[in-house]
Amino acid sequence: MKILVTGAAGFIGMHTSERLLARGDVVWGLDNLNDYYDPRLKKARLARLAAHPAFHFVQRDVADRDGMAQLFAREKFARVIHLAAQAGVRYSLQNPHAYVDSNLVGFVNLLEGCRHNGVEHLVYASSSSVYGGNEKMPFSEHDSVDHPVSLYAATKKANELMAHTYSHLYGLPTTGLRFFTVYGPWGRPDMALFLFVKAILAGRPIDVFNQGRMRRDFTYIDDIVEGVLRVLGHTAQADAAFDPQHPDPGRSRAPFRVFNIGNHDPVELMDFIAAIEQALGREAVKNFLPMQDGDVPATFADTAELDAWTGFKPTTSVRDGVGRFVSWYRAYYGV
Repeated sequence: MKILVTGAAGFIGMHTSERLLARGDVVWGLDNLNDYYDPRLKKARLARLAAHPAFHFVQRDVADRDGMAQLFAREKFARVIHLAAQAGVRYSLQNPHAYVDSNLVGFVNLLEGCRHNGVEHLVYASSSSVYGGNEKMPFSEHDSVDHPVSLYAATKKANELMAHTYSHLYGLPTTGLRFFTVYGPWGRPDMALFLFVKAILAGRPIDVFNQGRMRRDFTYIDDIVEGVLRVLGHTAQADAAFDPQHPDPGRSRAPFRVFNIGNHDPVELMDFIAAIEQALGREAVKNFLPMQDGDVPATFADTAELDAWTGFKPTTSVRDGVGRFVSWYRAYYGV
């Protein structure tokens, strides 16, 4: 198939594109190569993809309304995987307009492109952050997600609502994937694993928020990509059993679904750090700090719906995943 992957120079985008190319798809990768983090890493990811003859790169911002409309009209993609977004919870407190431009305006442009050009299925990145102030664990797609605690989370919740509207009005099949703390080789430099490894190797202290009393459902990149591809092949369908008297947030009479993709095995932050220390062979100097605005103390994914729909659930252990990241980091940076 001819598939558009937005955010193709990003962490998840590169890995997803590689898998699609390996199975024989034609991939059009779109990215604006912004400087939210070092563009050299993004260009290095792109270089891996550019070596494949079935990969085509377009440097464009999803917020470019006319440019996106022209791209969709010209290329007539069969399916779309939308991973481009302004990421980061803490950064949304500093630069909220970047989230509106990319995550809201850009998402409307994607929906319009899909609507007008016969796209068979839109799969898009949502986030575990939509669960916000929820405290019932594990987080389930059947739970309400009406109490976000960051603007980033609010934009991801808005994406799900916008997608549902297009599924309802125009019959566009859409599936949102709530990613839970993705990590692995080629990961983002603003994420904890990257920051911790970099600091420990440099002999600097690491910042440990909430005094280390955090739990995260760390999900390895290969598991995320497998989930994305499985969902892409299982087009969202209307739920004939949907009860509007008792509406289920994760289902609809429209061809709309949302799924958690997490490891279903939350790990204490201190245990995560211990896995890093073991992989590096050295101990971290820890700077314990209070909880940061916009953060939540724990995430825990209920993955029963994903398993039922696709027959897949993530299984990579943190110890294995961290070890693979450290091996990549040492090789890439020569340390």
